[in-house]
Amino acid sequence: MSAARNDDFEGHKALVTGATSGIGKAIALRLGLDGVEVIVHGRDAKRGAEVVDAISTVGGSARFEAADLGDAADVTRLAALVGDADVLVNNGGFSAWAPTADFEVDTFDAMFAANVRSAFVLVGAFAPGMAARGEGSIINISSMAAQVGLAGGAAYSATKASLSAMTRAWAAEYSPSGVRVNAIAPGPVYTEGSQDDLITALGATTLVGRAAQPEEIAEVVSFLASPRASYVTGAIVAADGGRTAI
Repeated sequence: MSAARNDDFEGHKALVTGATSGIGKAIALRLGLDGVEVIVHGRDAKRGAEVVDAISTVGGSARFEAADLGDAADVTRLAALVGDADVLVNNGGFSAWAPTADFEVDTFDAMFAANVRSAFVLVGAFAPGMAARGEGSIINISSMAAQVGLAGGAAYSATKASLSAMTRAWAAEYSPSGVRVNAIAPGPVYTEGSQDDLITALGATTLVGRAAQPEEIAEVVSFLASPRASYVTGAIVAADGGRTAI
């Protein structure tokens, strides 16, 4: 994680879903370092406490809230527990890969519920308050898979393409009231539990010839969440080492 502190939005509050590991954890730590009060969402209270402690160690403020993103009522409950938020990062969800003919319909439905519906519910909960205050930032974590065809990834890619499409629609809906809505589309990223051989192979196909670390994606979130990105909305920012440029 970068040691440089960004004080542009100190005192603001952010909800980061899926923040107990991987990219979400790096985002929560980065925003905590920036002085944002971070609501760390996840399902594992022990890992959540570890992230909260890490944020406290760098002088930040955080708390953990558990919720099942696949349960719409639980997502609504999470939003009520958070209250108002200045920044919403829709990062949580999961990926499942298999040939289309072998893909379980229940898994398909569960992935759309966690990856897509949860973001829809949370934006509906937080964006009106942001609009009423005249400011706010919503950042959706999409993927290069939304643009690049990957065998076995039809369902996962569709969830990420949905996030990109909703990003543009939400920008049209809320940006006239001061709410910026953007998405980041990471390429291959090393995270806990990732298949490092696969990530390394995918990284080799990028223009920079490597996969990313989670902190590199978190830096982009830090920029988009802050007033430094005041003229950026409706954008799908590729953080993929140039993979979708070729």
